[in-house]
Amino acid sequence: MNKKVRIARLSIASNTLLIIMKFIVGMISGSVSILSEAIHSLMDLVAAVIAYFSVRVSDNPPDKRHPYGHGKFENLSGVLEALLILVAAAWIVYEATRKMTGKEPVDSIGLGSLVMFISAGVNIFVSRKLYKVAKETDSVALEADALHLKTDVYTSLGVGIGLLLIWITKIHIIDPIIAILVAVIILKEAYELLARAFSPLLDTSIKLADLKKLEDSLVKMGVKYHDLKTRKAGSYIFVEFHLEMPPDKKLEEVHAYCDRIEEELKKQISNLRITIHAEPEE
Repeated sequence: MNKKVRIARLSIASNTLLIIMKFIVGMISGSVSILSEAIHSLMDLVAAVIAYFSVRVSDNPPDKRHPYGHGKFENLSGVLEALLILVAAAWIVYEATRKMTGKEPVDSIGLGSLVMFISAGVNIFVSRKLYKVAKETDSVALEADALHLKTDVYTSLGVGIGLLLIWITKIHIIDPIIAILVAVIILKEAYELLARAFSPLLDTSIKLADLKKLEDSLVKMGVKYHDLKTRKAGSYIFVEFHLEMPPDKKLEEVHAYCDRIEEELKKQISNLRITIHAEPEE
């Protein structure tokens, strides 16, 4: 089992525990902000499950149906996660608005605050581990999962502090107001995630900084080329270009030169897949 699958399992386990805690305390206290956090964690759990299966599939080698590999499964999972977050945010706003028109007080404030602070602590620990593995493996699915949990840290702390303010001031409308603020943060998270995950599905070029690094490497090696194209699928980067060679070079020499270019670029860029079309220079 690789490290991406292991950390995805940890995210599933932690989210499951937090959902149970938040739903129980939310129902006992009647706090819509705690219930909104429970829904947020439920979306995190769904995201973690999607990430778990996507990282398992994305690492499968190319086959006849997927000759370019399975990397885009990670991007697809990121898009699905973003859409789920949008649904969660809409539900939170609806429940918070309904709570504003009612007069039900919030009970068990101390227990609710404790659960929120415990949730924040657990998610700080898990999100850091997710970010570390996501950076090491360039996994967009794990990065999306880590982003979910990082946002959950802020919202859990906000709800916990809000419950303490209710306990101090006895102003119970603070509860739905905080829930709506949680929804706004979630909407921002969904937008950023959707933009980052959806872009590779359109075969857009890699980041400008990475593209410049690639071009600088080719220039440093003295490679004459044109029609450079790049795209990304999950953690895999695909590069193709036309290589200009003297017309008197033998096929074996051209092939050996292409191999040297590939070897050098793969030392600098991980998960790189290169296609080189050699042609005589003018």
